[in-house]
Amino acid sequence: MNSLVLALIGVGMILAGYFLYSKYLANRIYALDDARPTPAHQFEDGVDYVPTNKYVLWGHHFTSVAGAAPIVGPAVAVIWGWLPAFLWVTLGTVFFAGMHDLGALWASVRNRGQSIGALSGRYIGARGRNLFLVVIFLLLLMVNAAFAVVIANLLIATPTAVIPTWGALIVAFLVGQAIYRYKWSLPLVSVVGVVALYALIVIGDNVPLALPETVMGLPANAFWIIVLFVYAGIASMLPVWMLLQPRDYINGLQLFIALGILYGSVLIARPQVVAPAYNENVPEGTPGILPLLFVTIACGAISGFHGMVSSGTSSKQLAKESDARFVGYFGAVGEGLLALGAIIATTAGFRTLADWENVYQAFNDGGVSAFVNGGGAIIEAGLGLPQSLSATIMATTAILFAATTMDTGVRLQRFVVQEIGDIAGVTLRKNLATVIAVGVGLALTFGAGADGSGGMLIWPLFGTTNQLMAALTLAIIAIMLLRRGRTPLPALIPLVFVGVMTIYALFVQLGTFYREGNWLLLVMDVVILIAALWVIVEAFAAMRSARSYDGDDDAELAELATEASAERAGDHTVRD
Repeated sequence: MNSLVLALIGVGMILAGYFLYSKYLANRIYALDDARPTPAHQFEDGVDYVPTNKYVLWGHHFTSVAGAAPIVGPAVAVIWGWLPAFLWVTLGTVFFAGMHDLGALWASVRNRGQSIGALSGRYIGARGRNLFLVVIFLLLLMVNAAFAVVIANLLIATPTAVIPTWGALIVAFLVGQAIYRYKWSLPLVSVVGVVALYALIVIGDNVPLALPETVMGLPANAFWIIVLFVYAGIASMLPVWMLLQPRDYINGLQLFIALGILYGSVLIARPQVVAPAYNENVPEGTPGILPLLFVTIACGAISGFHGMVSSGTSSKQLAKESDARFVGYFGAVGEGLLALGAIIATTAGFRTLADWENVYQAFNDGGVSAFVNGGGAIIEAGLGLPQSLSATIMATTAILFAATTMDTGVRLQRFVVQEIGDIAGVTLRKNLATVIAVGVGLALTFGAGADGSGGMLIWPLFGTTNQLMAALTLAIIAIMLLRRGRTPLPALIPLVFVGVMTIYALFVQLGTFYREGNWLLLVMDVVILIAALWVIVEAFAAMRSARSYDGDDDAELAELATEASAERAGDHTVRD
């Protein structure tokens, strides 16, 4: 199989989903209506609720959801062969991820910008909400801790990426000032920002910055992890327009250009896919493809984390409802294209099958390094860029994806901590909630030693927890559609498939953790499994009740108005 053929088929399928299926969802299923004021206008505060240009918001949303996972997942999953990964990424993006992300954004916008956790209380019930928050908290904890470790390791392995990684913060701050304070035109800001970022990449390639083995008595990776958490905590408290939003927007452009460079190199070099379509000789110890494929590739096919971003930050910045199609569904398209690029880089970026097998000697041996090295080889062959510069582009791309997800993740963790505080009857202000979110992440990361290895301790449960969140989010969407008298099938079909595969995977992992004597992960698996089954039962009960609900959008608005008037002043949905 020639990689160009694979790229053309995959890109064609994913773009067809946006131009055809997303239009059907926007018009017939979600009935997006620009006459309805969005939370960004209703509760505008200049911090979290900020009406935003849809292209800027797309950049924020896309880079927030597209972290390291859509690179790591496919780069690991190709050990079963490129065809299963390709089919799950393309079909999953079109019929699962796009529908889920757009739906979560719509659900939150129709409920005053409330998070998925809060919506679970409204549509599933108090017990469902409490269990839902447990799953959300654990998922965000995994994302923040693990991505900090991934970024730190990449900064150490690729010192040429240090300058562009941190220089991007300065560019983002200036972009935010240019857009909101000095009112520069968006095209001009975009061009200047992208040129500045790529200039930083060139500078970084010529001026690598490698830390000594120890810094202030800490291992180099531990130092980077602490710096990353401090940055993420500060960024999560700043107004979104000042750093988070412009950083994500300009990074989104840079990252999309990087994908263009990768796909353009495929077009020119047309390397052969050396990995097997279906690998019948997987290394010993590799788990079965069913159900593990569908949780190994989460981001890039469907991801519960996307629902948290859609309802946690993006819904608070949507200027009008029709923008949700571009921000939500096309955001999923961007991540699908990244996952497809990861599949191509890790299967066609090697000279021979023997070279590929030398990297994929065991499950989890692939990953970001296979993506960086394979993608760099394709770019070098296609565009003739030096190997070092090609690797720097790929490494910077991976780091910026992961970093933008991490700072959004800490912001979302702050919201979750505040929601948990509200349930416990304790009001937690922004600063304290952020300190708790950062503190818990650091505690997990360094819980197993000063090298930060604890950040990956609970990573084996990330895929299942992430897909569980997606299934629960789809359940809320289905309930809302039923209450409006619309067909819930676009949400129910993905819900059943993802739910079954996730529960199956949790049971498989349960046996694995027991055999390995990994009691921490075993206990966490049991907790997540119980919470999942309980919430699913509650959700289907709520769906039965929704069938008899004699209401529509206007009735929902009336209910929301009644609830809003009953809420105490300073509720977390409109504060900070």
